[in-house]
Amino acid sequence: MAALDPKVASVIDRATRDDDSDEDALIASLEDDSELDAFREQRLQQLHAEFDKARRLKANEHGTYTEIKDEKALMDITTSTKLCVVHFFKPDFNRCRIMDSHLESLAASHYEARILKINVDNCPFLVTKLGIQVLPCVLAFIDGVGVDRIVGFEGLGRSPDNFATRDLEARLIMAEVFARNKVTEEDERRRLQKSKASRQADEEEEDWED
Repeated sequence: MAALDPKVASVIDRATRDDDSDEDALIASLEDDSELDAFREQRLQQLHAEFDKARRLKANEHGTYTEIKDEKALMDITTSTKLCVVHFFKPDFNRCRIMDSHLESLAASHYEARILKINVDNCPFLVTKLGIQVLPCVLAFIDGVGVDRIVGFEGLGRSPDNFATRDLEARLIMAEVFARNKVTEEDERRRLQKSKASRQADEEEEDWED
């Protein structure tokens, strides 16, 4: 299969952020491109194929960050889905909430993989089988086989307590669970704003309880 044209990749990556994207408008954006006319037909074919793939995957719950409540259901998904990322978490762990914010940001762009989370209290068998001892713990699977494990924030960013969404994205690209870089500076700004608002809401709730 031919490598995805960079122009097509750029168009489809923008489109998959918006569920209301119009395929005709996307095609027009390629047709208006005066560069590399000889490759226009190939680009249009790739765009059709990628758009159909994204639509099909999103219909199967790709493109969302989903919590799974049952460990058997999680095992069924990871063994029946080609690419999966699973966050094992506890809701009252601050580092797990930080990891949540990054994975939620990635899910909308990286529709090629299922991005899931499960509370460790709901999966005692998997916690034991997979040897999960430190949280957050993020496992990447290809065809049901584990290909990477991120323990805490190990290997992410320049400091042990801080990393960017792009750092996590790059790690999962290296594991071949993600296809390519898709996170933009605007994505990171939105994530930081949302994370800040969530922290403020938590602090206000704690103050009220006191």
